Amino acid sequence: MEVLRPLIVGQIACITCYVLLIGFVSVVLNVLHQLLLYNRNEPPVVFHWFPILGSTITYGMDPYNFFFECREKYGDIFTFILLGKKTTVYLGTEGNEFILNGKLKDVNAEEVYGKLTTPVFGSDVVYDCPNSKLMEQKKFIKFGLSQTALESYVPLITEEVNQYIKLSGKFKGKTGIIDLSVAMAEITIFTAGRTLQGDEVRGKLTSEFASLYHDLDLGFRPINFMLPWAPLPHNRRRDNAHARMREIYLDIIQTRRKSTKSEADQTQDMIWNLMHCVYRDGTPIPDKEIAHMMITLLMAGQHQSSSISCWIFLRLASQPEMTEKLYQEQLSAFGTELPPLTYKDLDKLPLHQNVIKETLRIHNSIHTLMRKVKNPLLVPGTRYVIPTSHTLLASPGVTTRDDKHFRSAMTWDPHRWETRVEVEDDGETIDYGYGVVSKGTKSPYLPFGAGRHRCIGEKFAYLNLTVIVATLVRNFRFFNPEDREGVPETDYSSLFSRPMKPATVRWERRGE
Repeated sequence: MEVLRPLIVGQIACITCYVLLIGFVSVVLNVLHQLLLYNRNEPPVVFHWFPILGSTITYGMDPYNFFFECREKYGDIFTFILLGKKTTVYLGTEGNEFILNGKLKDVNAEEVYGKLTTPVFGSDVVYDCPNSKLMEQKKFIKFGLSQTALESYVPLITEEVNQYIKLSGKFKGKTGIIDLSVAMAEITIFTAGRTLQGDEVRGKLTSEFASLYHDLDLGFRPINFMLPWAPLPHNRRRDNAHARMREIYLDIIQTRRKSTKSEADQTQDMIWNLMHCVYRDGTPIPDKEIAHMMITLLMAGQHQSSSISCWIFLRLASQPEMTEKLYQEQLSAFGTELPPLTYKDLDKLPLHQNVIKETLRIHNSIHTLMRKVKNPLLVPGTRYVIPTSHTLLASPGVTTRDDKHFRSAMTWDPHRWETRVEVEDDGETIDYGYGVVSKGTKSPYLPFGAGRHRCIGEKFAYLNLTVIVATLVRNFRFFNPEDREGVPETDYSSLFSRPMKPATVRWERRGE
């Protein structure tokens, strides 16, 4: 063995040298390719040293900083390498229009997101079905979010927040420190569970359901864009959680189908709504698809709601005078007794709504929207043709952070909305299959996306957030911890950006 050791060491050294040599040659060839073989009919490629890896790390660390730096060098249209994929970015309102309102034959979301979302949401829904079917599913959900339903949600959300204050143990005493990343995730899932999901689901939002949600959420890790099928521990937990959650929903649906209650006595929530919906071809929605659509509802809006509500209170804590303005707005609108909120009361709280709008402007949790190119696309007004080997990337958050569109764009100022009127477009509308909507891509402010994939839960999101903010402001004042000024940095390590931990604030109970 002693005799062989020098030989083994030598072989390892040779292999290491070969690997380093191959790596060096690949870097040199990659750089020469960028410098000498540039196609002038395609957007400029962001310079990168390493093939495959490209600009992945720089983009992933801070997407907005990456976009603005690239804009300075290359303009609004450029291509970068993201995990070996050529990804063409088109910034600005023109880019949002080009990508988000692209024709279905030209751009496709399913091929980008389907492999990521299907293991989480389930089969035959969202990006695991033809786009025409997805549009019908969005129509069913939109129908369930009726005016009557929204009106009924306000007292339910208020009750959930008050119960959380009383029973969670996080607001004991006259003052304390609270971890918003935990608290707001719990509050928003409780309110969404109580309203959209129904009493049976809300009753199951216990430790088991929280654990299932956490494990299912692991499916949204960035690595799953490339390896959603890999036998990794987090993927096994994701799949087990999905199976268990689907089983829970199927049990609820089947129990309701067997119920002898009259239709008037049935709980008329989103599950009930979907159980009574029929596709255009006359087929009722199968129970499995109802279960998967309910999982989608639970998961899809939770990241945005919990993140934005967290940012709202971080901002209020950094500017305590704004919390008092919100409280005074309620006193002026409703009197010192502050009666329970109703749906019609929300229109009397413009500053509350402007706080939400302003927070969505700076802190939208979705920084990137992608589409697969299906046909070569000529970018209007340029010589660029985007080939089918590319993925298109829009970032509406860039326009909301741009001083060209918003004065002192990175300053959080809810009062800016008191004089600003946001016009989505010139009145052009379209029906993608779930009702007539505004195209809405000419506005620099698109917190819920645009085009056929625009979020249909916008009204519910504003309602939910407004009631949560109003209820907490009635009970507490908020301040920064002594060791922090301003707000935390943004954590972009997940697909959904959120405040960097610890996201804590100090609260003081009113009337103490």
